Amino acid sequence: MEALKQIANVAGYPGLYRILKPGRAGVIVESLDDKKAKTMMGPTARVSVLNDISIYVDDNSDEQSVPLAEVLLTINQKYGETLPVDPKASTDELATFMAEAVPTYDRERVRATDIKKLVMWYGILRQYAPEVFEPSAEESPSHQNQD
Repeated sequence: MEALKQIANVAGYPGLYRILKPGRAGVIVESLDDKKAKTMMGPTARVSVLNDISIYVDDNSDEQSVPLAEVLLTINQKYGETLPVDPKASTDELATFMAEAVPTYDRERVRATDIKKLVMWYGILRQYAPEVFEPSAEESPSHQNQD
């Protein structure tokens, strides 16, 4: 998911941002919403590129996490545009949703707040960055046809 390399979360700021131009003094971002507000995030801002984020799993394999991109694609294949929960759902509802989306997610290390963020980010991406869910040319056909 090449598109996730251009989308970030900024600690202390709601929503997601498209990275427009990194520079020495920080990074210029544009909000992923109707306003499309451009902001300069200084060098002390904690900018997390979505492509670098992963979800902890507990499946006895060598991998201790699954890339966020894989989780988003799985959710997209399973639910499409409408999720069965929203970010304000109860902790139990969020846990049930996460267990359906990523059955091996680590229930000890993945908190309800993390699942809320995932649900919120999914909604923002579906609405303002649908290209994230389009298969890219370098992905193998097996990734595109999973059930």
